[in-house]
Amino acid sequence: MRPFHLAFPVTNLDAARAFYVDRFGCAIGRTAERWIDFDFFGHQITAHLVESPQEDAGRNAVDGDSIRVPHFGVILDKSEWEKVRDRITERCDTFLLPPKVRFVGEPGEQGTFFVSDPSGNVLEFKYFNSDADIFRT
Repeated sequence: MRPFHLAFPVTNLDAARAFYVDRFGCAIGRTAERWIDFDFFGHQITAHLVESPQEDAGRNAVDGDSIRVPHFGVILDKSEWEKVRDRITERCDTFLLPPKVRFVGEPGEQGTFFVSDPSGNVLEFKYFNSDADIFRT
């Protein structure tokens, strides 16, 4: 599978750099005056400087939780997911939605949590017991 690319807005490049490097260990790729490329678990995400924050487009109820749209994230294996969860917990960061297992006993059972970056972008981190469960219905 090939890596994806995602461009997203930030209101402060220094804060974005600190967040993505310190929280997730992202390496920095190319940079310019108004953007930074990050290696986000093998995928290229690019923070683009904007003057005002992105508006909240709405929320959807998923498994009893109100989930902000849009959001983005990554599916990790369980041990990597636990490392990221523990790193956020150790830094006393706030979870938008704390770590939990959703859809217990159903197809697609998954561990998940949500965090927000300094510009209000919402990130979801997931694991499945097997990659075969990712699209199982």
